[in-house]
Amino acid sequence: MIQFRKLRLNRGAKVLIEDATVQLHPGWKVGLTGANGCGKSSLFALLRGQLHPDQGDCELPPQWVVAHVAQETPALARSALDYALDGDVELRRVEAELAAAEAEHDGERIGLLHGRLQEIEGYSAGARAATLLDGLGFARTDLTRPVSDFSGGWRVRLNLAQALMCRSDLLLLDEPTNHLDLDAVIWLEQWLRDYRGTLLLISHDRVFLDAVVGHIAHIEQQRLTLYSGGYSEFERQRGERLAQQQALFDKQQRERAHLHKFVDRFRAKATKARQAQSRIKALERMELISAAHVDTPFHFGFRPAPPAPDPLLDVDEGAVGYGDTPVLSALTLTLRPGERIGLLGRNGAGKSTLIKLLAGQLTLQTGQRTDGKGLAIGYFAQHQLDTLRLDESPLQHMTRLDPTAREQDLRNYLGGFDFRGEKDGVGSGACVTSACGPFSGGEKSRLALALLIWRQPNLLLLDEPTNHLDLEMRHALTLALQDFDGGMVLVSHDRALLAATCDRFLLVHGGRLQAFDGDLDDYRDWLATQRAAEQAAQACPDQAADKAARKAERTQSAEERKARLATRRPLLKEAEQLERKLANWQKEKSLLDTRLADPGLYAGQDTALLQDLLKHQARLTDDIEAAELRWLEVHEALEALDDTD
Repeated sequence: MIQFRKLRLNRGAKVLIEDATVQLHPGWKVGLTGANGCGKSSLFALLRGQLHPDQGDCELPPQWVVAHVAQETPALARSALDYALDGDVELRRVEAELAAAEAEHDGERIGLLHGRLQEIEGYSAGARAATLLDGLGFARTDLTRPVSDFSGGWRVRLNLAQALMCRSDLLLLDEPTNHLDLDAVIWLEQWLRDYRGTLLLISHDRVFLDAVVGHIAHIEQQRLTLYSGGYSEFERQRGERLAQQQALFDKQQRERAHLHKFVDRFRAKATKARQAQSRIKALERMELISAAHVDTPFHFGFRPAPPAPDPLLDVDEGAVGYGDTPVLSALTLTLRPGERIGLLGRNGAGKSTLIKLLAGQLTLQTGQRTDGKGLAIGYFAQHQLDTLRLDESPLQHMTRLDPTAREQDLRNYLGGFDFRGEKDGVGSGACVTSACGPFSGGEKSRLALALLIWRQPNLLLLDEPTNHLDLEMRHALTLALQDFDGGMVLVSHDRALLAATCDRFLLVHGGRLQAFDGDLDDYRDWLATQRAAEQAAQACPDQAADKAARKAERTQSAEERKARLATRRPLLKEAEQLERKLANWQKEKSLLDTRLADPGLYAGQDTALLQDLLKHQARLTDDIEAAELRWLEVHEALEALDDTD
């Protein structure tokens, strides 16, 4: 097990953890929580042997293999699959020794090493690594690509795959979901539930923590406290403890005030001096109880936006992509004020492409887009932090954004995002006047959100806005979005944010955008169905191909039948109309022929009437002949369609 006894951990002169005594048993899955800078990452460094306790002990079994996610990924020429396999250090060692033994023709050594490969499941390691990479969103064609081809976010996923590939006793994961999308988060959640070793997990995703961990180790005011249950249970227990602590604090303050009052009244009186001294000693012996502190440093909301048009934006039968290759087709979407949409879809389906189209960063290849008059878009991209000027402070960013605003108003606003104090003065590292270059990822994300919200948008387009944000900031963002009056389209791997702020979901799948009738649990089931179908296709490619061919044939036959039916219907309708007309015309002509056969009509003096009747007879004859000819053509066409069935 992992044991902390009277542990004290410092970073420089700052005390991070004081007098911690905690036991973590093998197989436990523990979430490590606390404010930024409280010592979570330092505790991980301690468990990895990179730091040493300043006081007390930190013990874990010496034979344990500890796995963690590397911070850097060199631009290697080796393939992604080989890089993931490097996580199993023993596998690579056995493979190297086996190659050496084969070169030396050492048969006994070769046999022993093959036996060890069998024991560590080395023969299936490639398949396991491929499964890991698939779960983390890599396509099959990515497995052979060199590591150097991948961007920074994808290299982080490669490091995560390497850590998961390690057959570890202790797995340390620090914000593993930051660079994942929702389907990869759900896959990782299931993988960690099945993990048999001991897990320590730092995460700001409360749904992820609830699904994976059975204990929470919380660092607060230099104290490390262990709670049983997931994150929701931890919040309940901590709330009860803080309420009890506040009640004890209030009671103690009343007692201390009473003792102070007695001492002040009777200290100078000889008859009461001894009693006063005893109360002074009681005050000195009284252990001070601190007041409960649960206040978040984040308080902000959206400024009132100008009147919004209705609709805000409309896309009709659009197609969007890169170059001549469409990513999404037959795209029809209308966004209205107050509408809150969450985009779902697997990695690479086109969610970010759709957001870029709505933000105006991509143009339609086909179709039509109509923006409402007065549309004001606020767009937060996945790489929004790259737009910050690293040599400028938060206050300078805000001043450039709104030169007419009062400085104090800007300072007050930035304070809601926890940018306070002065450079080299009182305040945290993320001061309002400090250059943002050294800021952490979370601090830069907070600044980017502050700049976005100040612009007063009436349509928000948010692509993974919670990356690098801690739990408190995510909660503050959730509350602000709930009060936002405009329209919103959100892509996020944070299910708590999606569930709390979105009224409906749209699914991006197969190059199309469609309504998703269900919640996030239904989406998890949908993902499982998709993965099962893909695995079945990979396991039996011939059968899957045959099944796909039969399906395609059925689809084609159905479409042909539909097309024939679409052609047949108007022909049948036209034949019926012709038959009705012919019946009426023939009846009318028969009556007219009878009348014209009367000799008296020709003996009379009304020659104009006779001429009219003869002309009408000729017209009816022509109409009947034309209708009969068309009727024959229609029936020939119907017979031709029947022959193709």
